[in-house]
Amino acid sequence: MNWSAISYDWNQVRAFLATVEEGSLSAAARALGLTQPTLGRQVTALEDALGVTLFERAGRSLQLTRAGRDLLDHVRAMGDAASRISLAASGQSQAVEGQVRVTASDAMSAYILPEALLRLREVAPLIEIEIIAADDIRDLLRREADIAIRHVRPEQPDLIARLVGMMKGRFYAAPAYLDRRGRPADRADLAGHDWIGLSDNARYRAFLAGIGIELTERNFRCGSSSGIVAWEMAQAGLGIAVMSEAVAAKTPGIEPVLPEMDPIEFPVWLTTHRELHTSRRIRIVFDLLAEFLAEAA
Repeated sequence: MNWSAISYDWNQVRAFLATVEEGSLSAAARALGLTQPTLGRQVTALEDALGVTLFERAGRSLQLTRAGRDLLDHVRAMGDAASRISLAASGQSQAVEGQVRVTASDAMSAYILPEALLRLREVAPLIEIEIIAADDIRDLLRREADIAIRHVRPEQPDLIARLVGMMKGRFYAAPAYLDRRGRPADRADLAGHDWIGLSDNARYRAFLAGIGIELTERNFRCGSSSGIVAWEMAQAGLGIAVMSEAVAAKTPGIEPVLPEMDPIEFPVWLTTHRELHTSRRIRIVFDLLAEFLAEAA
């Protein structure tokens, strides 16, 4: 290797890549835990070292130059390699301490996982858990999280997934709402009720139509992309919401709608990276969550 040809350092490359992916110097600085002037100096130092201009400054926005676009694929490859090095090192760690980041939906994070963390504290009190409450698919390959709990199976070949169970859900509403609007006698009656919307009402309506519940957009008079907020709306008497039986069982003042109807079943997948699965602390958290969620399902 021609070492003398490498005139930049990884921090400069990381600053450039973070700026591209986060969209601005300020956002990149927050993501890397740096001040904006420090990050800006690193990007400028990379430009000086390479002898090219990577960004064009147009007011407050940044646009990649042609040279920046030409370098981007190579820089992303470097970032992926750096992530793999970190993954390999983490996978070899056998210490039963340190941080493990778990991502799950906000409703599961708030209503189900705290009990699992109490059990984990008894088994491995030195493990630090950070819960990332998000409904989007977090990128395990880039270490945004170590373990993900999702209702869809991941497709990336570098990830391993375990189906830990099938959770059951039902439709629920506040007794005050049902006293006011009437209790549905069958699925056809549900079309005359208010529903709590989700982030994608069209997809939600298509799912409901598949089980014989025909609704229109008019049925969704309020809603939220947050499962917690939607659940609070239902408890306040704003309409009917879907929720897992496990959460509903812990919620006083909520009533199942059409309780004789078969529950809705949805899979629970526990996912991590193949190399991380050899880390003792990741394995402990993964196995404990698998056991806990299987019991909760």
